[in-house]
Amino acid sequence: MRKSRLFIAALAIVAVASCASACAPTSHGSYPSTLGTQSRARDLLAVMDTPGPVELTTIVSADWAVDLDGLLNLDDPRAKAAGLTNRSEPIQIYFYVLRHPTFGTYIVDTGVERAVRDDKEHQVVHGLVARAMSWNALKVRTALGDFLVKENQRIRGVFLTHMHIDHISGMPDVPHGTPIVAGPGESTDKAFLNMFVKDTTDRELDKQAPIEEWSFMPDPDKRFFGVIDIFNDGSVWAIHSPGHTKGSTAYLIRTARGPVLLTGDTCHTAWGWEHDVEPGGFTAYHDLNKVSLAILRKLAKEHPNMEVHLGHQILVQTPGAAPPPPPPPLTPSSN
Repeated sequence: MRKSRLFIAALAIVAVASCASACAPTSHGSYPSTLGTQSRARDLLAVMDTPGPVELTTIVSADWAVDLDGLLNLDDPRAKAAGLTNRSEPIQIYFYVLRHPTFGTYIVDTGVERAVRDDKEHQVVHGLVARAMSWNALKVRTALGDFLVKENQRIRGVFLTHMHIDHISGMPDVPHGTPIVAGPGESTDKAFLNMFVKDTTDRELDKQAPIEEWSFMPDPDKRFFGVIDIFNDGSVWAIHSPGHTKGSTAYLIRTARGPVLLTGDTCHTAWGWEHDVEPGGFTAYHDLNKVSLAILRKLAKEHPNMEVHLGHQILVQTPGAAPPPPPPPLTPSSN
């Protein structure tokens, strides 16, 4: 962990030379998306418990481990009461396969590229950024490129929960020209930390289509920050959940087995979800993240049959199924 911080300090020195004060996360182009229909909470709530037409598959792309103080706000009184201190925490990187009977196959987030396993010399995440992130310690399970070869049909689009490196690291495997949709401000929101990762993000998005950004409007019911009916049939919903990043977006999918919520990094860990504690140092806007987390947890409490999939750890399986293996325990550090 100490070495990680030294690398971050070195990155800061290099980054300051390219960004005077703060910069956007990428120079890649973006424009407002016209996909879907602006909606409201009551429309989503009216249909979400009705089984839907979408098939959703969760793919574990890689196993990883990062500092707990980035994943979880250890200054929260509940974390302090539990005696949690910083440590290396096991997590996973996912992507989700969304098959709609009419509109085809989409993915949510991108897992990791094949080069992470097969060609480390030419992987997009390299150099100081890779070392600071312990990127070469990743254990790849299913690279996005492997899935696409087996799928043997084109994906119609990529929906992003947000644009952090670990959520777009499979982008080099995405066929060029595939539509990519993210939340508002994801590609333009300026922050000091973007100095460290802008070049890497640009490489991940190289030759890809411009980023389309969800055109959220305020929810008339004041339940969500904004909600969009993506396919105009009530099957898949984008829910604006700002905080982790400005444009962070959760997705609600109506499947045959019931509703499934993809929180993105509004919540990284099972412990954070169960104890209502937002992410730590990896999050840009903590107070806003707390609000978004509370909104999603309220939705889950009101709909206990809903599966919840967190940003980087397993929480639950289908209600009524055999209990899942417990998530990696969050216990006080012995250091």
